Amino acid sequence: MEKVQNLIEFIHQSPTPYHATEAIANRLEKEGFTKLAENKPWDLKSGGSYYVVRDQSSVICFKIGLKSDFRGYRIVASHSDTPGFKLKPNGIAENANYRKLNTEVYGGPIFSTWTDRPLGLAGRVFRKTKEGLISEFVNIPDVCLIPTLPIHFNREVNKGIELNAQVDMQAVLGVKNGSEKITLNELLKKDDLVSHDLFLYNGEKGKVLASEDIFVSPRIDNLECAFATLEGFLQAKNDTDILVYACFNNEEIGSATKQGAGSTFLKDVLERIGFAFGKSWEAQKIALANSVIVSADNAHAIHPNRPEKFDFLNYAKLNEGIVIKHSARQSYTSDAFSVALFQAACDKARVPYQAFANRSDERGGGTLGAISSSQVSITSVDIGLAQLAMHSALESAGTQDVIYMIEAIRSFMEMDYSLDQPNLLIE
Repeated sequence: MEKVQNLIEFIHQSPTPYHATEAIANRLEKEGFTKLAENKPWDLKSGGSYYVVRDQSSVICFKIGLKSDFRGYRIVASHSDTPGFKLKPNGIAENANYRKLNTEVYGGPIFSTWTDRPLGLAGRVFRKTKEGLISEFVNIPDVCLIPTLPIHFNREVNKGIELNAQVDMQAVLGVKNGSEKITLNELLKKDDLVSHDLFLYNGEKGKVLASEDIFVSPRIDNLECAFATLEGFLQAKNDTDILVYACFNNEEIGSATKQGAGSTFLKDVLERIGFAFGKSWEAQKIALANSVIVSADNAHAIHPNRPEKFDFLNYAKLNEGIVIKHSARQSYTSDAFSVALFQAACDKARVPYQAFANRSDERGGGTLGAISSSQVSITSVDIGLAQLAMHSALESAGTQDVIYMIEAIRSFMEMDYSLDQPNLLIE
C-alpha cells in the first residue's frame, strides 16, 4: 500500500503537466541523474544517468550501462496531461453579478463531473523582469467552481442533459463587488504577467476505499502509468541496452506538438545518445532495429453497471494485472510479436496480464504507441492499467495493479532477449 500512497501524493503534487514533469525531475535529481539541455552539447559516459526536459512539460531520461557498445534501447512511454479546461488569454469575465474564468475545453473531459466542486487554477506564467522574461509555476487551490442549473429550472435533468462548453462550463470566481474589477495579476498575486498556460484542476486528494482494493483520485489517467513506469525504470539494471523513460505532454489533444509523442523529441534524444558513443548512421539504425517501446496508457475496466458496453471476452478487470491492448486498425500498436515479448517479461516477474479489445461496433481510442511510431519505427506494444470513469474529474483504479506495473516494467527492462524476427530468443 506504500506505493499507492506515494502515487496518490505524486498525483496531488501534479495538477498540470508542468508540475508533473517537475515532480519527475525532482525524483530523478534525488536518484543522481544529470540534467541535460537540448541547446547545449551532451557529454555522456558509460554508467551515467541523464534526463532532458522539453517545454517544461515533457521529460525523457535514460540510463547507460557499463558497455558503451550498447545493442539497442528499451523504452517505456506515458503522458503527463489530463482532459480539463484551459484559461483563455483574456480569462476573467464578469456576468450576472459574478466574476468568472473564461475557459475552453482541453481534450475530452466528462463535463458533468467537473461541476459543483471546488476547483483550483494551476500552470505556468511568464513575467517581465529586469533580467528578462522568466517562467514561474503557479497553483491556486479552491479558487472557483462550476455551478449546475437547479433541477427546478430543468425538470428533465436526470434524463440527460447536454452541457455547452461556452455557456454551462464557465467557472465562478466570486461575486462582483460594485464596479471594482480584478485582473489575473491580482488573482495570481504576480506582477507584470506577459502570458500563461493555466488549467482548472480538481484538487481533491486521492484516497484508498475501505475495501483497500480500490483507490480514487483525479488524474489517474495517465499519472498512474507515469508514476509506476518510472518506478520500474529506476529499479531496473541493464548493461546491454540503454534504458529509456519518456513522459510526454499533449496526448489528450493528439500529441502533435513539439513536446508531444508525435514530435521528434524521442527521436532526437536517441540520435544524440548514438552520436555520443560514436555510432555511425548504419549502427544507429541497427540499434533501433534491436529496440522495443512499451506505450503505457491506462485502459478501461469493465463497468459494474454497464458491462454490455464491453466485448464479452476481451475486457479488463481491476487488480488482475497489466492490460495489453489490441486493435485490428492498429490504433494500438500491439501485434503478435510485441505481445509475446511483453508477456514473457510479465511471466518472468510473475505478473498477471489480460487482453483488451473494444466491441466490434465501438471505435475506441488510440494512444502513444501509434503516434510515436510515426517518428521512431520500432517494435511497440500498448499496455495500461484498468480503471473506471476515465476522463472524469475523479477516477478510480485497483491498488494491486500499481505493483504489477512496477514489476512488469522492471522485468521488461532487465529481461535478456534478442530480436531475431520473426523469432524472439529469450535467455
